[in-house]
Parts: sequence; structure tokens; C-alpha cells
Amino acid sequence: MSPNPSRLTAHDVSVLSKIADPDSSPVPPPLISSCLPPDPNIPSSLYGQVASRERAIIASIQTTELQAANLQPSPPDFNPLEEYLARIAQLDDLVAAHPNYASARNNRAQALRRVYGDEILVANPPLAAPASPSTSTPTSASQQGAGQALAPSPLPAAVTLSAAAKILTDLSTAITLLAPASPYQPLSPQAAKTLAQAHTQRGALYHVTARALAVAGAELRVAEDAREHGWSALRFAEEASRDFAAGGRFGSEVARGLAVGVNPTAKLCGEMVREALRMEYAGTG
Repeated sequence: MSPNPSRLTAHDVSVLSKIADPDSSPVPPPLISSCLPPDPNIPSSLYGQVASRERAIIASIQTTELQAANLQPSPPDFNPLEEYLARIAQLDDLVAAHPNYASARNNRAQALRRVYGDEILVANPPLAAPASPSTSTPTSASQQGAGQALAPSPLPAAVTLSAAAKILTDLSTAITLLAPASPYQPLSPQAAKTLAQAHTQRGALYHVTARALAVAGAELRVAEDAREHGWSALRFAEEASRDFAAGGRFGSEVARGLAVGVNPTAKLCGEMVREALRMEYAGTG
């Protein structure tokens, strides 16, 4: 039988390819306008003061990371965990004063991930921790990502449950506060950046959780009223891909690159496309 690649039409290949391609999403890219207030939930008269306070906290966290990596001198009694907890307390105060300031919630979530690690949603996680996709940015809480926990393990269940709830709540709240009501509602550059970071962070957390839950003996550890309660490893993987795709739409190149790689459906469809084309060109289909 002679090869007959025409059996798969261009339309067939296009449809199958788009299933696995986040850039082919029918959702248009966000409209970015520098004319808008930086944060729609913070009065312009207060924004400069609030953002300056946040930047000072983040600068302290970045200094802690440099000292922990021996890239900057540190005092004899330097303790990265204590430094992080002190900065988280400052972010707690900032969020308490301005609960609708999404950027502070996003940065607090990443600082908590740095302290407790990305397997915080899993009880009895595998000994070989899966790598967390890097989600750090120059203005986010940790320059080195948040995969490796600073806190000793194991910790009391109440401590990890509380921290997990705060991380998940901060990320979902940050996203809800800034998400445009429609694809045609413009965003400020600052709002788009925070949305990209929050989606990418949550995607990384979900991705690590999905991989950890795939190991025998691992169990999901979230509060019963959490949105994620009862999710399977597959559900976490699918939601991770959605968050990475959203992070990519809002400007994160890292998230855009990860969106397909962590999507089990996209992987399967990609394999189906390749196999179908191989069979057609071989004349065996």
C-alpha cells in the first residue's frame, strides 16, 4: 500500500494540534493599558505608599536569599527560616491593612511556599520530591523558587493545614481581585504581572501535588472546605495546566512553556497526532 498522507486533512491536523497548543486558545490575549491605575482595588492616592511598603519587605526577602546562598555576607546568628517568618509577619500586617491588595497576597503565598515547600498539600509525600517549576520573578518573594522547604519536617498537621489554607486562599483571592470581567476589559501592566505570577505559582503548587499524589501512600492534605478537597492526581494536573495557560496569557513565558508539558490531555493528543501522521505516511492507517 502506498503512503497516503491525505487521509488526515489539514483541518484534522489543525484541530488535533490545537488541543495540545495553549497558544491556540480562542481566548484573546489581555488588553494592557498603562493609562489605568496600577491596582483597581487600591486608591491611587494610597498605592505608592502601599507598594513602597511591600517593596521594602521583598527587598529584605531577596537579601535573605542572597545570604542563604552565601552570595552576600550574613551575621553570625543568621537564620533564614527566622528571617522569612519575620517577613511573612510583615506581609500579614500589610494584608490585614489592605486585604484587597493582590500583590501582597501573591508575595505572601510565595514566601509561605518557600518556608513550607510545594508538597504542603500532601501527607506522606514521596522521599524524592518532584521538582517544582520555577515561578520566581525579580519582584516576587523568592528569587530561587519555592520547592525546597526551610521549615523542618515533619511539622504538626495543624501547622501545615493552616499554611496550606493561607497559600491557596491568597492565590485564589489575588486572582479573583484582578481577573478581568471579560476578555476585552483592559488591565494595567502591574495587574497583569500579578495575575501571571499568581496563576503560575498556583500551577506550580498543583503540578507538584499531582506528581506527589501519583506515588503510592501519598494522601491529599487540605481542609474539608477547600476547593481542592477530594481532587485526584489527574485533576491537579489538569488544573495546573489551566493555571499555567492563564499565566502565559497574562505574560509569563515560563508558564506558557509549561502549559502543554504538564497537561495529560495535551500529551495524549500530541501522541495521537504524531502516531496518526506516522501511520498515514507509512500507509498502515
